[in-house]
Amino acid sequence: MSDASSGEVQTIVAARQLTDAESVFIGVGRPSTAAILAREIINPDLVLVYESGTIGAKPRKIPLSIGDGELAATADFVVSVPEMFNYWIQPGRVDVAFLGAAQVDRRGALNSTVIGDYDAPKTRLPGAGGAPEIARGCRRVMVVAPHSKRTFVDKLDFLTTEAQPVAVITDLGVLEPGADGELTLTQIHPGVEVDAVRDATGWELRVADDLATTDPPTDAELAALKDLLAR
Repeated sequence: MSDASSGEVQTIVAARQLTDAESVFIGVGRPSTAAILAREIINPDLVLVYESGTIGAKPRKIPLSIGDGELAATADFVVSVPEMFNYWIQPGRVDVAFLGAAQVDRRGALNSTVIGDYDAPKTRLPGAGGAPEIARGCRRVMVVAPHSKRTFVDKLDFLTTEAQPVAVITDLGVLEPGADGELTLTQIHPGVEVDAVRDATGWELRVADDLATTDPPTDAELAALKDLLAR
């Protein structure tokens, strides 16, 4: 296997999470890359759903935005944003949703609104968008985020979304909720030490007794990802 960067490992692990998914709701960035990769090499029947209203999109390259023309051109059909939420999201017709955020707390709640005090923030973020409805309406929610104390915080600066994800996929490992809902490190990526994950987390991170090590990316997975990124 060729050496893979932490970002490449994270993307491939996220793609593997879609092995048995029927459909996935995605925005742009790494979740979109993972979903396209999954459809190309893991789950060819996967239906890609973008917030812009494209259902069954089949992009051959990573879209620049949710309004990228290739998404509409390759989709099975295109619906309005209100129809997307009222007919597809809220009734639970979409299987998996990938979400990201600036902050994630120990129970998987998300902040995408502000960093710092709401009235005088250090940084004002894009906001909720459709994330609260997506988190409530899709059958399974997965979070894709970089692993650092800046992102994984003991207390959110603002509660944007009660996500309750089934998995949080980072560039260091995978966290899943325990019986009480608190995130636990269940999988660690090759070459990563547990102490490094603890040091990158803003609370005392629980580690599963049966902590697994991520299967390294295969040559085929890595080659397919590099090809996708180069298009």
